[in-house]
Amino acid sequence: MRTNKLYVYSTTFFMLVLPVLSIITDKIFFQTNGDLVSLIGKWFVFWAIGWRLFIAGVRQIVQPQFTAEKIFNLKSKESGIIVRELGFANVCFGLSGILSVVFHQFRTSAEFVGGMYLGLAGIYHLIKKPENTNEKLAMMSDLFIFVIMMTLLLLNFNT
Repeated sequence: MRTNKLYVYSTTFFMLVLPVLSIITDKIFFQTNGDLVSLIGKWFVFWAIGWRLFIAGVRQIVQPQFTAEKIFNLKSKESGIIVRELGFANVCFGLSGILSVVFHQFRTSAEFVGGMYLGLAGIYHLIKKPENTNEKLAMMSDLFIFVIMMTLLLLNFNT
């Protein structure tokens, strides 16, 4: 199966590039007084949980066969029903991350729920042994964001 370059680029942008650029922009140009941990939480939740899951969810609702075929290597039409339901959950998780920029009280729950969701998905990919590059990227990005979210929760728990 061919690697979907748009998937690779968008995943990389949402899990790393956009959060880092937002942290730098917030700190340097807006001279935010917040500590680095708060900025990391703010922008990784917004991009890696919020927009990444929201956009994935919309795509899963509108075009479920992409996720079924390109990520999970499922060929049956019936798999689209399950993927569409997954899309509804992803839209909800994503909205909590997006709204956390305005409603700060959403951030901790978005870190926990979004982080655990991606962590469990990443662990499942790992156990299942990814069959293609897209699934490997999904696994790596899920586990990467899981580690960041759980680290943020622990750091905030201890303060």
